[in-house]
Amino acid sequence: MQDLSHTKLTDGAIAQLLDDLSDYAANFPYESDTASLLRVTRRIVDQASQVPSSFMAVFSHHRAQSYHNWAKARAENNFTLVQADLEKTLELSREWANFFPGYDHIADPLIDAADYGMKAATIQAIFSELRSQLVPVVQAITAQPPSDDACLKQVYPEAEQLAFSLDVIRQMGFDLRRSRQDKTLHPFMTNFSIDDVRITTRVKEQDLSECLFSTIHEMGHAFYELGNPPAFENTPLAGGISSGVHESQSRLWENMVGRSRVFWHHFYPKLQATFPSQLADVPLETFYRAINKVARSLIRTDADEVTYNLHVMIRFDLELALLTGELAVKDLPAAWNARYESDLGIVPDSDSNGVLQDVHWYGGRIGGAFQGYTLGNLMSAQFFDAALIEHPEIPTQIEQGEFSTLATWLKTNIYQHGRKFTAAEMVQRVTGKPLSTEPLMRYIHQKFGGLYSL
Repeated sequence: MQDLSHTKLTDGAIAQLLDDLSDYAANFPYESDTASLLRVTRRIVDQASQVPSSFMAVFSHHRAQSYHNWAKARAENNFTLVQADLEKTLELSREWANFFPGYDHIADPLIDAADYGMKAATIQAIFSELRSQLVPVVQAITAQPPSDDACLKQVYPEAEQLAFSLDVIRQMGFDLRRSRQDKTLHPFMTNFSIDDVRITTRVKEQDLSECLFSTIHEMGHAFYELGNPPAFENTPLAGGISSGVHESQSRLWENMVGRSRVFWHHFYPKLQATFPSQLADVPLETFYRAINKVARSLIRTDADEVTYNLHVMIRFDLELALLTGELAVKDLPAAWNARYESDLGIVPDSDSNGVLQDVHWYGGRIGGAFQGYTLGNLMSAQFFDAALIEHPEIPTQIEQGEFSTLATWLKTNIYQHGRKFTAAEMVQRVTGKPLSTEPLMRYIHQKFGGLYSL
């Protein structure tokens, strides 16, 4: 299916139509829907036309086989079962990048495919700056006795968790007439149209936070898609700008809203009523500290707000080393473990909890897979700052269980534009500044400095 759609996109007919419309497009302002549609379509066609359909067919088949072998390797904690597949993925990823000559770094075309306009050097500079600020905070916090999160590790029946989580996002504005939620092994959002956007979550009965925050996270992705104008349906303007901007919405709603103290001032009594035997005697402050516990951990998707980006940086650096040939696939598990020991002071107890934990390299390309997560965290803080400047009443409203002001602001400033602008253009338009590490680090210092008396 993927190679068929690629063939249709690149057969020359659409490119000819775009050429015929070039003079027409010049009559419209840059930010207009018409000019944006032609500009974005041109970019998509030009990028796709660089890659032969025959290559896409080969890569698509390989990715399916690799994913199957990864699932088996992860279950059996045996990296060797998927090593040959990963070596082939690396070969194909390099070949894909080489269809785009003139790059500064072989990862550039791969990064550009997910986060248009970004290059390896730009991300390395951002990550280096962020890492230098994060590491001292992580060290200062993890040197203290760990926060008590035992209240989250009791038995919480699945049905009650699902019902409570769905009730929370319904109150936050999740429209069940256009959406639904189901269970899965790894949470994700998918869309079939602007009016049919679906989310999934997973439940651990011994961990209350898993279902709840996965649900809010995927709701953030869904809000973005549902906020697109109906006129964008079935056009290249529908959807999100980039992996980073999309992730900014899920992380904003999950962390800056869903893990905030004011959020739980409203929802905690309802949670206690849902789970009285587990939480009736647990003070709000204890619960708040538990859901914001900072700790060295092995699993990226379970990581706290302070350490999470270090997990992303490890993967990004390993991707670059693989692509440049500095690191061989056979040495990847050892390199992974070494980076976890040096960066987070913890060594994976197995490949399943180490190099095999994420599906990205095994079901996709190597390169461009991970940087969007940290770019999203940076953007989420910058966007949330801009919303608070315009509407300082938002925290008070959240405390009262009211989310419409924030949701409307995000829809007006981000969602309704679909893919009209690049990520850099969107950040500048919305915040008046280029992407910066400052808002995220200020947020971390304010929130976790208070929690851990830094």
